[in-house]
Amino acid sequence: MRESPSPATARVVRRALVVLPSLIVLTAVGLTTVIAASVQERRIRDDTADRVFDVAAGLAELDDVRAAAASVSASGAPADLADAVDLAPATTVLQPLADLVERTTGVFYVVVTDDEGVRITHPDTAQRGRQVETANASVLAGTPFLGTETGPSGSSLRAKVPIRDGDAVVGMVAVGVLESRILSERDEALGALLPWSLGALVAGTLASSLLAAAIERRFRRADALAAEQEQTARTVTALREQAHEFGTRLHVLHGLVSHGDTRDALAYISDAVPTLTPREPSDTRLGPSVVGASLEALRAEVSALGAHLEVQVDRDLPVDETVLMVLANLCRNAAEAGASRVRCTLSQVGETLHGAVDDDGPGLDAHDIERAFAAGFSSKRDARGTGRGIGLALVRRAVGDRGGEILVGRSAFGGARFAFEMAVPR
Repeated sequence: MRESPSPATARVVRRALVVLPSLIVLTAVGLTTVIAASVQERRIRDDTADRVFDVAAGLAELDDVRAAAASVSASGAPADLADAVDLAPATTVLQPLADLVERTTGVFYVVVTDDEGVRITHPDTAQRGRQVETANASVLAGTPFLGTETGPSGSSLRAKVPIRDGDAVVGMVAVGVLESRILSERDEALGALLPWSLGALVAGTLASSLLAAAIERRFRRADALAAEQEQTARTVTALREQAHEFGTRLHVLHGLVSHGDTRDALAYISDAVPTLTPREPSDTRLGPSVVGASLEALRAEVSALGAHLEVQVDRDLPVDETVLMVLANLCRNAAEAGASRVRCTLSQVGETLHGAVDDDGPGLDAHDIERAFAAGFSSKRDARGTGRGIGLALVRRAVGDRGGEILVGRSAFGGARFAFEMAVPR
């Protein structure tokens, strides 16, 4: 049988279930926002890269650009670079075009160089006629470049495309957008996204809070119902134990009255007032008349259940209510289990009482022996609905309280044998 979780574990699970909806909302909205921001930045960067490359490639294909770059390609050499004066004719043609492209495409700069990487155009006049710091030999050899580099204006995403005059590379076009501009566009996009994220977070938090409140209310109702059921179960158990004990007392009174022992009957009645909780059996030794009446009442009760009871109990033995209760419950249990013959014996050895109840009933299965003493367990159907499984639980508790023990085995009659020992009453 699977064990129930401990109260501490149950509390942790409950708190987790209450907090879980809010955590799910926070996590989902947070991850969605982060992913959306990352996707947005990647889209902006990809669009910018496509734009700068298309602008650079488009300029490199223009006839005016090719002609202007080719016209100054012989103005310098690797050992003797051209200067702004040498490149002035080409600058006069290309700088207005570069300025127009910058304004219309939104790029930060458009730079055209000669075949040694000396700037023909640049937004900053002082930079014209100077060799670019990041002159890519591969570009001047004919291979385009797209990536991030750091120049005089700072880090930028740039594209560099060679300018060809026939098969010869006569210069290159470099187009760039500052990284700070890309980050600014990203922040603007994120600013537009945040209100939606915050709205989703607020809506999700409200919904999860309502769900958590509903879950908490259900938990509280379940707790209240469980507490009520537990209290009801305790009350029902107490009433069953009381009814069980009081039924035995009525049989004793019947025996006393039928024998004319009025004084003993009145004394017994004064101690038999029922209470809501089971009364602890008295340890006071009972008189012979009460013991005899009790055994006769027990014989009559067992007989009514269809069994014959044999009693081997000396009336002079030190017997109290606890001992009688143990014998009565064991004998009654045997008769109710279907036995036709029940034998009850009780003897004293020193300061210990030894008792046994044998029957010829069906007995107990080996796996049911330990469970038989648990409150509520019974192998018999409860046709009247008054509750079974009380007698043997009372017996074990009573014997244990008196420092004894009870064992279950097979009787000589073929049924069950309940043997017990307990200290004599003081």
